[in-house]
Parts: sequence; structure tokens; C-alpha cells
Amino acid sequence: MAAERGGRTEFSRFVTQDLDEARTVLSRAFCDLRLSVTGPPRDFRTSMSMVEFGALAVGETGLGTAVEFHAAELGSYLVAWTRAGSFDLCQGRSVRTLVTPDRAAVYDPTADNFVDTRSAECRIFSVNIDVVALHRQLETLLGRPVHGRLRLAPTLDVSRGPGRSWAGLARWILQEKDVAHGLLRQPIFARRFEQTLLEGLLLAADHPYRALLEEPAPMTRPAAVKRVMDAVQERPAEPYDAARLAEIAHVGLRTLQEAFRRNLGMSPMAYVQEVRLQRVRQQLRVADFGTVTVTEVAYQWGFAHLGRFARRYRARFGEPPSQTLRAG
Repeated sequence: MAAERGGRTEFSRFVTQDLDEARTVLSRAFCDLRLSVTGPPRDFRTSMSMVEFGALAVGETGLGTAVEFHAAELGSYLVAWTRAGSFDLCQGRSVRTLVTPDRAAVYDPTADNFVDTRSAECRIFSVNIDVVALHRQLETLLGRPVHGRLRLAPTLDVSRGPGRSWAGLARWILQEKDVAHGLLRQPIFARRFEQTLLEGLLLAADHPYRALLEEPAPMTRPAAVKRVMDAVQERPAEPYDAARLAEIAHVGLRTLQEAFRRNLGMSPMAYVQEVRLQRVRQQLRVADFGTVTVTEVAYQWGFAHLGRFARRYRARFGEPPSQTLRAG
């Protein structure tokens, strides 16, 4: 799933009783998978509704009879729970989850998955979330760079508290598919609602930064620092230099440098490089080795001097970028 869709919201529906056609459409919507029917074949009927906007894809899938999925790495986060029925999910070699209307599974982007539906009329809600977008939103909430991949807990209680609120927001999105000229079709609303769902998941799911997000907000950074951070987070690939950052901040260069040193412990340009390196690493970890090159990703995020980029990357993450791409 692409991280950006230019503010456009896409609605789609699909119904079939053909196994090969269902396998093709589900693979296109989620990831490459093998689908086999374990219940009565005559009852097999796959239906899917999906709404895609920004970094998110929200869907509901019905199966008609018991089935099994064998899926490769998703490359994105996926939160799934059921409207009716239940299913067993095994991620990798150890994480096993029973998914119900009250208990959602949170898929690891890098793990293989096996799904076994337990009932004939299993209907599954799902929210697909781009890895880079969620990482970026976490950095925005914390107000600082986050190193390494964000690891979410494998389950989410959607029967109460913040998990229930978040799941309700996701279900509302699917209702919008039947509303002509609805709010979700307006780009400005879709962007804000996308941000709400990203922030909501970070506040509802368990992860190493959850406690920090629940703490009282720290003292606000100087406006000059915040203006620069916001600009760099939004457009990290822009050709920044120190003078342009000072112009964005509306202060002198020396004033900006001192403000960054006091608040972040680094220079403004060092912050730019840190954000870019994090974007590169996130993309390399989910990229398809053999179709994407390190050079392409580095250029995309504003690194024009590849030798210098490779040295900075190795110094920052302890491995060359090519190793990150192969491992992903």
C-alpha cells in the first residue's frame, strides 16, 4: 500500500464465488497469499468492501465458509477483528492469537501469517496502516526522532476503552461508502481523519512509547524550533540549507542553532539528516529486494551524494543500507 494517495479517497466493492478470482483480489488488497477452502466448497463466497485514503485502507471481508490463508510478510501494519465468527492467527513461529469481535490481532509487518477461520460466516474488519506513516506520526507526537522499528503488541482489546473507540472510528469509515458526497470524500477532512486514526492507534495499542504518550505534554518548544521541525517532518526531501531553515523559523541562524542545541541537542541540519535517514531506513525495511535499489530510495529522500549517505547510514544504524534492504 502506498504511503500517499494525494488526498483522494477510493471506495471499492467485490463479490465472487470463484476461488482463483478471490485469491487474486485479496492478494492485491493485502499481500501475496495462498487461499484454500476447508469448509463446504459450495458455500464459498468472498465479499469485500474497502475504503482507501492516505496511508490507510479499511475493509470488511466475508468468506461464506471456513478457509485457510497462508500469507507472506504484509510490509504494513494490519489490525483485524471480526463482526461475526472468529479465526486463529499464527504469526511467525510463536505468536498465536484467537481473533474475535472483542479481540483484534495486530499483524507484525515482517512476519509470515497463517489464518484458519473457525466458522462459516466469519466476517473480518481490517485496517491496513503504512509503516512509515505510523512511524512519522509517532515522531510528531513525541516531538523527536524515533530510532528503530515500532513494535506494536500482537493484540488489541476492541471491546472497551481506547481500543473500542478506535475500532468504532474505523467502522464508521466503511459506512461512508454508502454516503454520496460524504465528508470522507473531501480531501481536507480525509487528511485530518487519517491523522486521527494514526494517533488513535498509537494511544490505543501497547508499544514501548505508550507511557510517554500518556504523560502530560512537556513544555512547548520555542516557536522557531517547532516551525522548522514541522516543515522538515512534512517535506524532508526538500533541498534545505541552514539559511533556508532560519528563514522558515523567522529568526537568525545563530539564534536557531542555539535553540536546536538547547532543545534537541543537535544542529538544525543534523535534525534534517536524522529525519531523512529514518525515512530511508523505514522504506528499505519494507521494500521489495530486486525491484527497489538503495540509490532510488536515497535520492527520493534528498541524499544526492551516495558515498556520504552510505557512511552516515552505517554510522547511524550499524549496517550498510544494502544490508537493511536485503533483510527486509
